[in-house]
Amino acid sequence: MKVLIYDDIEQCRLLWDRAFANGSLFHAWEVRKCFHDAFQRTPCFIACEDDDGLSGLLPLSQIEETGALAFFPGETWHRKTWLEGNRIVARSAAVFRTLLETVPDGSHLRYLEGDCLPPSFGETSLDEVGYLFFPAEYGYSFESYLGGFRRKSLKRLRREPDLLYERGATFRYDFRPDIEQLVRMNLETYGKDSYFHDARFLRGFERLVAELDQRGGLRVTTVLVGGKVAAVDVGAVWNNAYTLLAGGTNRDFPGVAKLINFHHLQIGCRQRFDSVDFLCGDFGWKQRFRLVGRPLLQIETAGRGAAECPACAEAVCASGTPAYA
Repeated sequence: MKVLIYDDIEQCRLLWDRAFANGSLFHAWEVRKCFHDAFQRTPCFIACEDDDGLSGLLPLSQIEETGALAFFPGETWHRKTWLEGNRIVARSAAVFRTLLETVPDGSHLRYLEGDCLPPSFGETSLDEVGYLFFPAEYGYSFESYLGGFRRKSLKRLRREPDLLYERGATFRYDFRPDIEQLVRMNLETYGKDSYFHDARFLRGFERLVAELDQRGGLRVTTVLVGGKVAAVDVGAVWNNAYTLLAGGTNRDFPGVAKLINFHHLQIGCRQRFDSVDFLCGDFGWKQRFRLVGRPLLQIETAGRGAAECPACAEAVCASGTPAYA
C-alpha cells in the first residue's frame, strides 16, 4: 500500500470523483469547490492506493492560521468548519488507521458521518447534532405531522406565527435580491459570530448560490409582513433532498422563525422531498418541532507530532504532488 499526498486541485477533483458517488449536497465537488475558490487554501488529499486502486481518501486542506488540517475546503470561522456531511473513505480499518496517522497534531476533523467509521473505532466524540424531517413518515401530509403534537404544545408553538398571519404575513419565492437582506439580518443577530462576518465565507456562499441557481436547485423563501421583509431563508434541492443553508430574521417580528420553519416542513410534504435538513445547531426549537436528530462526530488529533510518511519520514505536502510514496 502506498500513501500519497496530493495538493494539485485538478488531481484532487479526480480523486474526489473516484471516492464519492453522487450523494448528498455536501458530498458534491461543485459545492466544496465554491468555498475552495473563496478561501484559496492549499489542498492536502491523503490517499491510500494498492494494486486494486484507490483504497482510502482523507480530503483535507491546510489551515494556514494554525498549521493544522481540516476537511476540504477548510472554510473555517473561529477555527471551525461549516460544511457538514464529511466522510473518511477507507476500504478497511487498517487503511482508515493509516490515513489518520498521517494527519498532523492539532487538526480538527468535524461533522463526520458515523457510518464511515470502522466498527469499534473509539477515537471520536460528539461534535453536534443535525436535525432532519422525513415527510414520508407522515405520508407526505403536513396535517398528519401536526396531528402528532399534543393540543396545548401545538397551540404554544403556533401562537406567534398565527399572530403574524393575522397581520397579513405572506411568502415570496426565489427573489435573489432578498439574499442581501438575509446577510444583513444574520450579521445584526450574530455579529462577529456570524460566518458571514468573514468576507471569504461570504464570497464562498455567493458562489454556492450562483452554482445552485445555475443547476436549478436554489430555493429562496421570504416572509413579508406589512410589506416588510421579516425573514429570509436560502435552501438547496439536491437529489430530492431539501437543505436549509442559512437564514436571517427581522427582530421586529417575534415568532417569524417558527412561521418560516413550519412552512419549510409544509413544502417538504407538498413537494414530496425525501428529507428536509435543518443542519446542526438546535437554538431551542428543533427538538420541540420533533425533528429527527442525527449525531455528527469529530476527531481531534493529538500526540502524533508532525505529519510524516511512516516509511520515509518525509513531511506531508512538502514537495508537491504526490508528496511521497
